[in-house]
Amino acid sequence: MRFFIDTADLDQIKEARDLGVLDGVTTNPSLMAKSGITGAKNIEDHYKTIASIVDGDVSAEVIATDYEGIVREGEYLASLAPNIVVKVPMIKDGIKAIGYFSENGIKTNCTLVFSAGQAILAAKAGATYISPFVGRVDDINWDGIALIQEIAELYAIQMYETEILAASIRSSKHIIDAAKAGADIATCPLSTINGLFKHPLTDIGLAQFLADHKKSNG
Repeated sequence: MRFFIDTADLDQIKEARDLGVLDGVTTNPSLMAKSGITGAKNIEDHYKTIASIVDGDVSAEVIATDYEGIVREGEYLASLAPNIVVKVPMIKDGIKAIGYFSENGIKTNCTLVFSAGQAILAAKAGATYISPFVGRVDDINWDGIALIQEIAELYAIQMYETEILAASIRSSKHIIDAAKAGADIATCPLSTINGLFKHPLTDIGLAQFLADHKKSNG
């Protein structure tokens, strides 16, 4: 499974890249605002900077919700850098636009996916990625990881090429469970990825090794 970092923070993106685990980036308007990036020109420049830091795909989200607006905005975003992926909402006009982008060689990430039926529609339209929201499904007392597994089974049976990008990842356990369920990618904050390092026995073992080294070397 590949790791994308869900942020617009350049320091966190660089840290994940330098760690050697970064395969891509996902962003949205909320994350841009959280990083203090406002204004169309500043957002455009920020996307370009992120795309220059990351070798993998960078999802840039459209704001429009009508077909013509999504296409116009998506074509513009895709022109900013060769590794920009157009992030499109799971709505009728979004699926229609994904079909257009697919026919014209523009990569897409269908976001706000909450059901297997929506995942089928996105794959039929030719989406490069779909983003099922694990944590948000859990929030309404459904099972987000079970949704990932259901989509993965359907895609395997139907031989769809669309990749499953597990989003709304809330914990390190979510990453592990999403990998077991068949997700191709997990996108999450850097802190969640760093959580995979942690285990009390690792800390205890390292402390013992260092203590023994100190004893044997005076």
